[in-house]
Amino acid sequence: MRKVLGAALAAALVAFPLLAHAQTAGLTSDVDIADSGDTAWILVSAALVLMMAAPGLTLFYGGLVRAKGFLAVMVQTGAIAAVASIIWVVCGYTLAFGDVSNGWLGGGNAWMLLNLGNVRNATDVPESAFALFQMAFALITPALMVGAWVDRARFGWVVGFAALWSLIVYAPVAHWVWGGGWLASKFGTLDFAGGIVVHTTAGVSALVVALLLGKRNGFPKTLMLPHSPALTMAGAALLWVGWFGFNGGSALAANDDAAAAIINTHLAACTAALAWILVERIAVGKPTSIGFATGAIAGLATVTPAAGFIAPGAAILLGLASVAVCYPMILLVKFKLEIDDSLDVFAVHGMGGITGSILLAVFISPKLGGTGYAEGMWMSRQLIAQLVGVGVVALWSAVATVIASLMVAMVIPMRVTEDEEREGLDIISHGERAWEFD
Repeated sequence: MRKVLGAALAAALVAFPLLAHAQTAGLTSDVDIADSGDTAWILVSAALVLMMAAPGLTLFYGGLVRAKGFLAVMVQTGAIAAVASIIWVVCGYTLAFGDVSNGWLGGGNAWMLLNLGNVRNATDVPESAFALFQMAFALITPALMVGAWVDRARFGWVVGFAALWSLIVYAPVAHWVWGGGWLASKFGTLDFAGGIVVHTTAGVSALVVALLLGKRNGFPKTLMLPHSPALTMAGAALLWVGWFGFNGGSALAANDDAAAAIINTHLAACTAALAWILVERIAVGKPTSIGFATGAIAGLATVTPAAGFIAPGAAILLGLASVAVCYPMILLVKFKLEIDDSLDVFAVHGMGGITGSILLAVFISPKLGGTGYAEGMWMSRQLIAQLVGVGVVALWSAVATVIASLMVAMVIPMRVTEDEEREGLDIISHGERAWEFD
């Protein structure tokens, strides 16, 4: 009897790791087990996207403003990231990616991140890792808008507006495009990593807020030069590296799609940065550091919606397209229309994301090295789907931004006074200076 029990125990010990391996390899279907490699990549990508917001975006924007507003930009960006993260956990995630969809919003199964699945549907990563990665997107998107209202927006209004905007703009749009909502399911709108969900929403909303707030004192006649181009270059470098997680992580796996997205991301940034300073050399006589940094960001924003769908040659063309669209758009918005979108959020992020989202319909073609169209789609039909997606999201972003801005302004005024603006938001809002010199 002892020999029989011993043999049975030995057989069980041998079979246990084999069973575990079979489940991990997908040979059994009754247990959800995440892939450790994919999970590790998504966790790293989430950290890279967070790095884009802080310190990347804070340094990029902070260097572009005057010294008396540098600290205010950093605190605003950090506060927006913090409040957007909390809202994402409380209810944003479930509105965007809840299990049940009516086409407009996700179900309420995952509020406070309760009842998350072991593995997110259609991936090999834990749903908790997926929620973390998407939270990084949810926090950087409203932070992008900080560049539209520097020097004049009241801190309390900024935080309140960003919180409300995250709920009524970002979460619904994320569901429409990424969460199984109506734009993706009915029209076939594509967005690999956020050209529509991130850059179109933030860019259009930034333009609307700039119009509502009005111009800075002296704009556009008074030159408001960047106080530290060196910090802007450092911030752009951090954004560039972080964007590998932004786009590469959107493959939701450590695979060829992620590698292709990163290659395309890098090529678009390289092309756009060089093309931008070439245009500057011709137009103003010298290639500037600010131009190089701005060009790189424009290329990154433009390739984002298409990064995982296109060939490297198409990424180079998208980099060129970003300069052809974003550079003249800055001149149009600032100097022709005299709209004080202070750090060109709409012209660079908004128009970059829109351009890439539309051109995706062309460059996804397998004849051009793309991954190809979904069943029942072809170039013209995909183009319509992209135009519908961009148009609907832009319209909703504009309308909802007006509503959110004015609702918060009923409690907290949007703008500081003229005297406070002259003094600088560092002292007025936070009682500190970014730089103290003896």
